[in-house]
Amino acid sequence: MVFSNPLYIDDVKHTASLNLEWDKLNGKTFLISGASGLIGSFLADVLMMRNALHNQCIKIHALGRNIESAKKKFRDYADDDNFTFTVHDINKPLEDFGGVYDFVIHLASNTHPLAYSSDPVGTVTANIIGLNNLLEFARGHETERFMFASSVEVYGENRGDTEYFSEDYCGKIDISRARSGYCEAKRCGETLCQSYIQQYGINVVIPRFARTYGPTMGMADSKAIAQFLRKGLAHEDIVLKSEGTQLFSYSYVADAVSGLLTVLMRGENGRAYNIADSESDITLKELAGIIAGYSGRKVVFELPDENERRGYSSATRAVMDSSRLKSLGWSSRYDIKTGITRTLDILSAISL
Repeated sequence: MVFSNPLYIDDVKHTASLNLEWDKLNGKTFLISGASGLIGSFLADVLMMRNALHNQCIKIHALGRNIESAKKKFRDYADDDNFTFTVHDINKPLEDFGGVYDFVIHLASNTHPLAYSSDPVGTVTANIIGLNNLLEFARGHETERFMFASSVEVYGENRGDTEYFSEDYCGKIDISRARSGYCEAKRCGETLCQSYIQQYGINVVIPRFARTYGPTMGMADSKAIAQFLRKGLAHEDIVLKSEGTQLFSYSYVADAVSGLLTVLMRGENGRAYNIADSESDITLKELAGIIAGYSGRKVVFELPDENERRGYSSATRAVMDSSRLKSLGWSSRYDIKTGITRTLDILSAISL
């Protein structure tokens, strides 16, 4: 299991030991949607590690659609009174669980190309209807701070007028493409958050994640980096379905969650924060080369089929400026090569 791997545990302990205002979380209750996903599961492990190391009595109420996945990822917490998992489709209103929920974090969404193309409606609704359901829940449960996980995708395509995306940049999005539902839903979701701040006084912060990867990625993930990693683990050639000149920002999951926690504890109400670092800006071809080199294979080129093409981003440069987040004291631990190597080391040890 990933979650018992020594390298993974080191990542969790390091994140749980960051110089942050952890006392703010003493005895607090979290509601986390998408809790068994790439970012959500790592976040849950960090919070539970705080309980184990510092007896903070943080309570987590995790939401997700797949009970089998949750049982695997959270099996160590099955008998822990501080952890609860509920099967729930976030597009449906939440039942009243009772009590106070100090922090509500919305991480649930389709996040990879195949899901965008096969379930474009669900992609949109999770980030608008699902978000509204959670915001309404927060209104009724004395929530101290709400967090909506956004994405580099809100910037759309670079118009050619900037090198790095700052939080106030707005590029082009072709709304006629089904794949654009993800980008536009994240944009609309951020606007919905601002509306709740203005109309109801909800306290909201918005982390905008770079393309995030790590050992907690799902096996069904169809993002290019996930496909590359699976090929590398299988000691197969890395298949690149373009010329590979696209330049993107990436983030190892431990760095993504450390950024999330920094925004949660130090971020300003109503502000968005890019979670990325320049040491992890890389072209697809270079990324494929790192993974191929790890497994002793080569990079090969292959045209995508029509279904794959529908889910692909048309962006050729999406590099994020993280100076706003760094002004809060955040820094990354892993550059792209170190993060990829660590991911492969963890997953390789599990597959032995």
